[in-house]
Amino acid sequence: MMKNTSRVQPAALPVRSMRRRRFRVATLAAIFALFALYVAWHEARGPGERHNDELPITQAHADDASQPSNAAGTPAAVAGGDLVKRGEYLARVGDCVACHTADKSRPFAGGLPINTPVGTIVTPNITPDPDTGIGQWSDADFLRAMHEGIGKSGERLYPAFPYVEYTKVTDQDVMAIRAYLKTLTPIHYAPPGNTLKFPFNQRWLMVFWNLFNFNEGRFVPDPKQSAEWNRGAYLVEGLAHCEECHTPRNFMQGLKTSSRFSGAVQAGWHAYNITPDKNSGVGNWSDDELAAYLSTGAAPGRANAAGPMAEVVTDSTQYLTQEDVGSIVKYLRSLPPISGGESRPRDQWGNPAADDVTTLRGTTVNAVNGAQLFIANCATCHNWTGQGIGASAPGAYPSLIHNSAVGASDANNLAMVILHGVTRTTKQADVLMPAFGTELTDDQVAAITNYVTKQFGNPQSTVTVDQVARLRTQQ
Repeated sequence: MMKNTSRVQPAALPVRSMRRRRFRVATLAAIFALFALYVAWHEARGPGERHNDELPITQAHADDASQPSNAAGTPAAVAGGDLVKRGEYLARVGDCVACHTADKSRPFAGGLPINTPVGTIVTPNITPDPDTGIGQWSDADFLRAMHEGIGKSGERLYPAFPYVEYTKVTDQDVMAIRAYLKTLTPIHYAPPGNTLKFPFNQRWLMVFWNLFNFNEGRFVPDPKQSAEWNRGAYLVEGLAHCEECHTPRNFMQGLKTSSRFSGAVQAGWHAYNITPDKNSGVGNWSDDELAAYLSTGAAPGRANAAGPMAEVVTDSTQYLTQEDVGSIVKYLRSLPPISGGESRPRDQWGNPAADDVTTLRGTTVNAVNGAQLFIANCATCHNWTGQGIGASAPGAYPSLIHNSAVGASDANNLAMVILHGVTRTTKQADVLMPAFGTELTDDQVAAITNYVTKQFGNPQSTVTVDQVARLRTQQ
């Protein structure tokens, strides 16, 4: 009997294992069937309700602002004008106008298309218009959007709206922004809808994205750090949302927290490493140079803001107080340095051209020639030697020597500047470089770029004609 029983037991184990596998397969099949039913139901309904809050950079509206207490515990209504001024300043810190303005005649009315790997998101109207804007939001709606990424009707907001950072902003500051936006002129304008690929147009899927990429909660000061450091951390990690551009993304398009501030490419532009690494980052910059760059967009001998960063300076950082700029610098200095593999700082490359002009004089050029194109299109402002004109004056034409865009390990930003130009308006200067995208072909832009990097910058940094063609299409 004992012998027979021992023979039966091993045979029973595979049977139980097969049953468990069948149960798991049946469970997965049931889940898939439910999902398929949901998709079928959704498609049968046709396009869902459009939400005007798909990318609210501060998701701020101004519907009868309730009266939050200020830092001293006094109701904000006691100093309503001060609250609005405070909100205007904070809206500048958050650079709300940049994303929510497609047409400068309609500020904050949205309509700006933002290209993402899964489709295009169009920014919403955040003026107090009750029909097409956000004039009917309550305080609770507003706070929930900023802090939790959930819209007025309970819909999940897409993370192109940086609620991942805005969750750290205090209730008091959120309500100050709200009070300011209430004073804006209501603009009746409904921006076009998003064009997102399936299944990314299913908002409920953001629940899963949030599980891996979002930690809700307000900023908590570090008692071991100074008040200045904590202020800088609050601004950089929160309302200023610097990581959105300067931190690379993971496969889910969330922020790669292991590489914070180490640089990333956004719409063709390289947002550089801003950690204190001396080669790849800004470790060799002085505090004054970092502060000057944030306030004016220029740090002679280091960098000149172009592309999206020029917009940030124009619309946002030039308005920050000296105390806040100093706090940001203090915090950036404390970050762990991250090496990008560069052997030399990007602002430490280059020498003046010696004899390119005399060499070309009287020479017949039958092919695309970078030196000839540079002298014909760029030398008037940057000098044929590449040393610029005007030294370090606010309106100077910058030197191409010791220039971050020219000495970087990739030539994206230099090519983008040639294609799209530079527009940067500050209290110190109105900087304009014309765009050559309509004047020069892709092979001509590539030739100029490669000549400039070889002559004045990092000679290992080059672009191909195909790369220029792709960059040309970037917003």
